[in-house]
Amino acid sequence: MSKRASVAVFVPHIGCPHRCSFCDQRAITGAQKIPHAADVVSAVERAIVCGADPKRTEIAFFGGSFTAVPRDYMIELLSAAKPYVDAGFRGIRLSTRPDAITPEILGILSDYGVSSVELGAQSMSDRVLELNGRGHTAEDIEKASELVKQFDFTLGLQMMVGLYGSTPELDRFTADRLISLRPQEARIYPTVILKDTRLAELYLSGEYKPYDLSAAISLCADLLDKFEAAGVSVIKLGLHSSREVESDMLGGLYHPAFRELCESERCRRKMEFLIGSDKSASFTVPPESLSKALGQKKSNITYFRSKGISVKIFPNPGQSEPLIKIKTEDN
Repeated sequence: MSKRASVAVFVPHIGCPHRCSFCDQRAITGAQKIPHAADVVSAVERAIVCGADPKRTEIAFFGGSFTAVPRDYMIELLSAAKPYVDAGFRGIRLSTRPDAITPEILGILSDYGVSSVELGAQSMSDRVLELNGRGHTAEDIEKASELVKQFDFTLGLQMMVGLYGSTPELDRFTADRLISLRPQEARIYPTVILKDTRLAELYLSGEYKPYDLSAAISLCADLLDKFEAAGVSVIKLGLHSSREVESDMLGGLYHPAFRELCESERCRRKMEFLIGSDKSASFTVPPESLSKALGQKKSNITYFRSKGISVKIFPNPGQSEPLIKIKTEDN
């Protein structure tokens, strides 16, 4: 199956009725200018010139609460994108708030060729939602998810790890509750503390303490296992790398290769299970998975060495299995 691509158009903060504790849309999206129809056309045309395959490319509106923007502005953007969907693009993807979904809005989205709707759930704990100024409840997430599925859109649910007032146990609870809503896709965003936000105030006062990065990696590796076991595709793990985030962040769970770190953790766990009581082991992986298996700066090799275990990992072109333990004279 060919990998999906997207033409991203960022709609910063406009239309959102709340200022969440963690939110600085300018830093998160890297966008300061409000896009209009001409910007949508320009972005798609650039993608076409650069060789985008329309059949696997979506036009994606991210960064704000798309269905909460003024109606005429929402339709302006959708109207600019729809001709490309009619001409063969895969569809339109958007993200929005759970409390900005109604049957009427979903009918409009359907008319304009929207194919995927992502809901910023963030947490399924009402207390965590309230503490972070989300302005909606877990029940709103459940109701919006059911409506999105009734209109036959692809449902995506987004969650945040390490929010103010949350715990690893509550984050696992959120993942389980989101999985029960049967989304096709999920995004997991570790919490980053940005300047000029409520979360920054709580952090600087000592009231909010973010997770340790290594603990967050271990937790998110667990969450990946949960979602994948349930058949939910995790299409994003970690905030996308940007100069704005890196210059505006005060702390929290940011790493430009966060998913790679989590995948390396998962791979190490699988190797540890297969090694058992052996003191040496050799594995083969697809070439594109070699860095993940080795770990950042060969951290997985170092981990096993610290336990007195010698591990060798070899790339195997053409291998489809993610990890194979090979027989050696020592095992």
